[in-house]
Amino acid sequence: MRAHCSSPRSATAIAVFLAACSSVAGAQNTLWTSEGYGYFFDAGPDTLRAFEVTSISCIPSFTAASVPAPAGAVAAYRFVGAPVTVLLLPDQKSDGMRFHLNGAASDVVLRRATQRPVVCDHATPNTPTSNFNVFATTWAEQYGFFDLKHVNWAAVVAANRGKVSDSTTAAELFAVLRGMIEPLQDAHTYIGAPDVSLRFAGSRASSDRVPREQWNRAYATVERYLTSGLRKFCEGQLEFGMLAPDIGYLRIRGFGRYTPDGSFDSGLVALEAALDTIFLGAAGWKGFVTDVRINGGGADPYGLAIAGRLTARDYVGYVKEARLDPSDPTRWTPGQTSWVRATIRPGFRGPVVHLTGVHSVSAAETFTQALINREPPVIRVGQNTQGVFSDVLGRRLPNGWRFGLPSERFVTNGKSYDGPGIPPTIEVPVFPPTDLESGHDGAMEKALELLRKRRG
Repeated sequence: MRAHCSSPRSATAIAVFLAACSSVAGAQNTLWTSEGYGYFFDAGPDTLRAFEVTSISCIPSFTAASVPAPAGAVAAYRFVGAPVTVLLLPDQKSDGMRFHLNGAASDVVLRRATQRPVVCDHATPNTPTSNFNVFATTWAEQYGFFDLKHVNWAAVVAANRGKVSDSTTAAELFAVLRGMIEPLQDAHTYIGAPDVSLRFAGSRASSDRVPREQWNRAYATVERYLTSGLRKFCEGQLEFGMLAPDIGYLRIRGFGRYTPDGSFDSGLVALEAALDTIFLGAAGWKGFVTDVRINGGGADPYGLAIAGRLTARDYVGYVKEARLDPSDPTRWTPGQTSWVRATIRPGFRGPVVHLTGVHSVSAAETFTQALINREPPVIRVGQNTQGVFSDVLGRRLPNGWRFGLPSERFVTNGKSYDGPGIPPTIEVPVFPPTDLESGHDGAMEKALELLRKRRG
C-alpha cells in the first residue's frame, strides 16, 4: 500500500505539498516533531509511526497504515487495530504540517525534522527507576496546571524518588505514582497497570457529587416535569421532550457513541439528523432547556454543532492552546479558534437555560463554554462544571502501563476555566439528597420559572 496524496488549493500549501508529498509518496520517509504534546513522527510511504518523547525517553506510540487521502490532505493513515483515520494537512500559516484527527477541536502542528531525536537512538530502559523517571519527566514537561493546583512538582518528585529502586514491586511502584498525581484532583488524569489489575482516575473533590447509584433516580426525577415522553436519539445519548407546549428540553448524556460503530463521522451525521427532528417544531417555542448535569464528555465538535442550532450568527466558541515549552509551563502554542457556525437547518434562537453541575465533564464543559458568547445570552443554572477541558494526552511507560494528563487549555474572552469549572449564572443545588427523596428538581424548577417570566 502506498501513501495517497491529494492536491491542495493555495500557493503556500502547494509548496509544502510538493516537498512533503514527494517524500511521503516516494521511498524516503519524512520526519516531524510536534509543537507541544511531545510527539515525534516518522512518516513513510506505507506507515506512520509515532513516538512519545521527553528529554530522557522515547517510547513507541501508535502505528497507522496508509489509506487514500481526501482532497486537501497530503497523506492519510488509519490506526492499526482501531477505526481511526488521521490526516496530514498543509499548515496555511507556516512551512509545517497539521496532524488532524476527526473529533478533535484542533490540530497538532508539525515541524520538519532533519533527524530523529537523539533520545530515540536507543531503547528506554524498563526498570522501576526508569519508569518512575519517565512518568515524572512527562508530567514536568507536559502538564500545564501545577500553579493552578498549587503543586510544586519538583518537590513532589524529590519526595518520592527515594521510594523507588530497581527492586520495587509493580504494586509498590503503582502506589507511588498514584500518590504523586492524586492530590491534583484532576479528572483528566489516570494511570493503569493491567499486569497487576490496578487503575486510578482523578476527580475534583466535591460534596455536591451525586453517587452513581443515584443517577437513574436523578434522570427519573427530571422526567416528572415533562409533558411528553422522552424521545431518544443517537443511541440514547440525546433525549428530547417538552416541558410545556412551548418549552423544549434536551438532555445530553454524552458527546460520543452516537452510532453503533462509534466513529466520529457517522456520529456527526446521526447528530445532525437528530437535531433536524428535534427542532422541527421549534418555531412555536418560547424557551429551551439544555441539560448536561450528568455528562461524561466525548467529542468537542459535537457540542459546537449543537450550539450552531441555537444562534443566528457566527461567533467564537473558544480558542484552544497546548503547552509549548517543556521547561516553561507558562508558554502555550498559538491558539486555534473553534467557531460556532450558524446554520439554516432547524434550530432555536430564543431564550435558553443551560443546566450544569459537577458531573458536567470535559466535552460537556466545552459545550457550555461554546454557549458563553451566544446571543441572546444563555442563562446557566445549577453548579460549577467539573473543570477539565483539555483532551487527555495518553502516554506509555516502558513497562507497558498507560497514563494520561491534560496539556491544553480552552480560552474564551481571554479566560480559561480549568480547575474550578464554569460557574452558573444562578446557583442552585444539583440533585441534592433532599430533592431526590422528595422527587423535586430545584434547578429545573428555576429554569422553568425563568422561561415563564420571559414569555410573560
